[in-house]
Amino acid sequence: MVKFQEINTSDIRYPFVEELLHTSFPLSERRDDTEQRYNTDSKDHFHCYLILDDDTHIGMISVWEFPEFSYVEHLATSPKIRNKGYGKQIMEALRNQLDGIIILEVERPEDEMSIRRINFYKRCGFSLCEMDYIQPPYRKGGESLPLYLMYSGAENIDDRFECIKRKIYSEIYGVE
Repeated sequence: MVKFQEINTSDIRYPFVEELLHTSFPLSERRDDTEQRYNTDSKDHFHCYLILDDDTHIGMISVWEFPEFSYVEHLATSPKIRNKGYGKQIMEALRNQLDGIIILEVERPEDEMSIRRINFYKRCGFSLCEMDYIQPPYRKGGESLPLYLMYSGAENIDDRFECIKRKIYSEIYGVE
């Protein structure tokens, strides 16, 4: 059974999480290691979880938990366990662990992989919000990315979209 174990950088398993971030996300889609470690150890709203199946490390997920919603920043599974049905279990565990609205970013449906990813999240109970959303750059001089938000825990987020976007921009990306 899949479970989330919150960890910090002093945990001997943290290198597994950091390596997954490096191999699963290009530099432009993640923070530098120093900032990621700071968030993991010091930010009250930020939670870094090792995803386990019994004692097997199967992935990582980082989540920002706010009173209004929870935002999934990164989710990655180990290449060793991909295509073995863990994705659906992870999403089910996530929805069971977090109360209220859960938000995540997805690439716009412009190629086969992004369409498959959106459809996967839809099968896991998420809905696509097609309101204009641009992910600010993670790094100074980096590029913004046109994305969409997906959500669960609400019938829709249209009336909350601007508040959600502002909170993500200010708290996660440091943009006012």
